[in-house]
Amino acid sequence: MVAQTHLTVASGDEDSAKRHQIMDGARRVFMDLGFDGASMNEIARAAGVSKGTLYVYFTDKHSLFEAIVERESLDHGKTAFNFDPSLDAETSLRAFGRAYIEIVCRPDGGSAVRTVMAIAERMPDVGRRFYDRVIAHTNHLMAEYLRARVKVKELAIDDCELAAMQFMMMCQATLFQPYVFQAKPAPTKEQIATVVDSATRLFLAGYRAPKKS
Repeated sequence: MVAQTHLTVASGDEDSAKRHQIMDGARRVFMDLGFDGASMNEIARAAGVSKGTLYVYFTDKHSLFEAIVERESLDHGKTAFNFDPSLDAETSLRAFGRAYIEIVCRPDGGSAVRTVMAIAERMPDVGRRFYDRVIAHTNHLMAEYLRARVKVKELAIDDCELAAMQFMMMCQATLFQPYVFQAKPAPTKEQIATVVDSATRLFLAGYRAPKKS
């Protein structure tokens, strides 16, 4: 009985490893060729498996693409930003802004966003899940932090969800769009710091609570 249990676990591990191997190969193909340009033959070659093995795990490239986006959105959603409500706004905004842009502008991050945007019209559920689990999730976490700083009267914000999205968009200024459209390479840490510092100053100029006289 013990040997049988061990065999089942090993088989499950192998099955999971093979699935991840296929998804990693498929992701490279989708990033290089786009959804329409990718074929199951090309994906099988990139993943190092037979086409028959590929179809054991995924019925078609739509289901494979959905699985890749699902995995990526869950991984992004688990990103741990430091939204300690006891930390002052300026410190937290600068730290979050830099970490956030380093993630969305990482070497393979823009390609994932481009691919999701390209397929979202035909597969709206895929786009919606990516948005909910990545963008909206991060925005909600930041909004909760802002509410905590409003309670201690450091900030004066009526709509924290809106304010959180405003800050995220300001951090992207001159960095994300040129990167995602491949007009420029991923920004350097120095470029990110310059933009995030500017975004932080603008944000606090608009939302810092007035000092009592």
